[in-house]
Amino acid sequence: MTTDTLARLRRLRATPPAEEPERCELCGEILDERHRHLFDPRSRALLCACRGCSLLFQDPDGRYRPVPEKVRYLPDFELDDATWDELMLPVNLAFFVVSSSAGRPLALYPSPAGATESQLDLATWGSLQSANPVLRSLRPDVQALLCDRIGTARDHFIVPIDVCFELVGLVRLNWKGLGGGPQVWAAIAAFFAELQTRGEPSTHRAGPEEGTSGA
Repeated sequence: MTTDTLARLRRLRATPPAEEPERCELCGEILDERHRHLFDPRSRALLCACRGCSLLFQDPDGRYRPVPEKVRYLPDFELDDATWDELMLPVNLAFFVVSSSAGRPLALYPSPAGATESQLDLATWGSLQSANPVLRSLRPDVQALLCDRIGTARDHFIVPIDVCFELVGLVRLNWKGLGGGPQVWAAIAAFFAELQTRGEPSTHRAGPEEGTSGA
């Protein structure tokens, strides 16, 4: 083997392989960095979709369900600390989604192991709905109530479900050791600061028509 060949092999080993472009999981088209998602209720999985495929699946009860894009900030959401404690969550960061496959609302929270389900007391959830009718507008599987109650924060949002899984991924990526480390808490704070800039302020008294109009 010649010196030139050895040099070329070393350069090849030193050059990281080019990342494969992200593709639509339905047709294989290359996707833009920001793209739409569809929810598959059978596998309870999110699918990345190109614009064309996302337009094909607009039935909220269809095989693939469109994930909306709107973020709604709920500055007057009614949830005091005592009611939060009744939800019996182990952390002060959680999201709630109505699961069509489970036939009930689920409480989940980000953890180093991914999205972790916590047992949800349905009576407490019913009381929360009564105090905040906006929760009755949640679109099953594809919208969630996202709560940030870390430290002094008391922020609540109605978000697309892919926002929740983005947060889950952020926690998994940045968590260090037993307590998470300063990096993960800084990343979570930045995440919610950016989410507030995206969110449209919305009253907790909003009726179902607000949650079902437009994606």
